[in-house]
Amino acid sequence: MFKKLVAIEPVRLIPSAQQKLHDYAKEVVLFDDVPQDDAEIIRRIGDADAVLLSYTSRIEKNVLEACPGIRYIGMCCSLYSEASANVDIRTARARNITVYGVRDYGDQGVVEYIASELIRYLHGFGDKQWQELPVELTDLKVGIVGLGTSGQLIAAGLQALGADLYYYSRTRKPEQEAKRIKYLPLKELLNTVDVVCTCLNKNIIVLHDEQFEWLGNHKIMFNTSIGPSHDIAALAKWLEHGDNEFFCDTAAALGDDTGKLLANPHVNCMNRSSGLTRQAFDRLSEKVLKNIETFLNENNL
Repeated sequence: MFKKLVAIEPVRLIPSAQQKLHDYAKEVVLFDDVPQDDAEIIRRIGDADAVLLSYTSRIEKNVLEACPGIRYIGMCCSLYSEASANVDIRTARARNITVYGVRDYGDQGVVEYIASELIRYLHGFGDKQWQELPVELTDLKVGIVGLGTSGQLIAAGLQALGADLYYYSRTRKPEQEAKRIKYLPLKELLNTVDVVCTCLNKNIIVLHDEQFEWLGNHKIMFNTSIGPSHDIAALAKWLEHGDNEFFCDTAAALGDDTGKLLANPHVNCMNRSSGLTRQAFDRLSEKVLKNIETFLNENNL
């Protein structure tokens, strides 16, 4: 059992999971707002030996050094790599602090978002329509860039509706190719597809001017990554053609701090996360608690 567990900001656990935290620590403190700076994070952590945070704050080296009691940090958000994490995992490791994160808890909602928005645009169910006549997903050429868990779910969902699926990834996925999801190098994929969907880790930029030239015009792009998968200026230039459409669920996935692209008529951003559903919060809570239990069991606490 921990001596003190602190959630430094809202971590989106369901009520039963919040209550369960009291089984893991003698004292539990849950803050309901986001700290404004590192000084406030340090004050909130204090002498805690366990810390929870979401994606809205960062725990950097100076925080870790100022809070020597920390033994465990639970990221109540996606952890794909050290480079993209909002915790300085390298420093944490050097200080013998265990950092666990979660992943794959909101992917199902993302699949439904893409299917919904794509079908609306193809059929003209909203105020836009891709071609003169409505078209189905049947035989539509769709390329997935980044065939991880979410990319695989998106591919399977669209394929079930009749789309012709292609993918590009740093590593080949033979088990997916056995499902008729065809591998192509990035240039060839962008030359081939009508719709491209980027499903990448945070801070991975793959589309620059050259890649948008490969993609060409009268095309559709979705980005489901946490951050932009594209160079901002290159995307803006691609949209200037007038018959290309970009879709994302949040402004973070668009990545433009100026707000200019958000106002672009060819940018379709509903500015709410498609992955944050009731079921996603259930899955998130289960995985966060499982990580805590794993740490306590491994350390006989």
